[in-house]
Amino acid sequence: MPVAVLAGIPVYADIFGTLPIAEALVGKGVGLGTVLAFMMAVTALSLPSLIMLKRVVKARLLATFFAIVAVGIVVIGLLFNATAFLFT
Repeated sequence: MPVAVLAGIPVYADIFGTLPIAEALVGKGVGLGTVLAFMMAVTALSLPSLIMLKRVVKARLLATFFAIVAVGIVVIGLLFNATAFLFT
């Protein structure tokens, strides 16, 4: 899960741009929670977005934002994988 989040950071796309990637990943057997975490990381933690935010907020606040969002994305992905596992 953390690898999916880290892989999504350098990608710059909107949520609709990640749909073909997500479809391919699900087709290859990647868990839905992992794909969801990747998609959320692309939209929320992309490197260009962080660079733009750096101009507006201080570095400490940006680091706090990044950490909270990254942990939240991982937790949501893990919970989604666990829930999907229970119902399949």
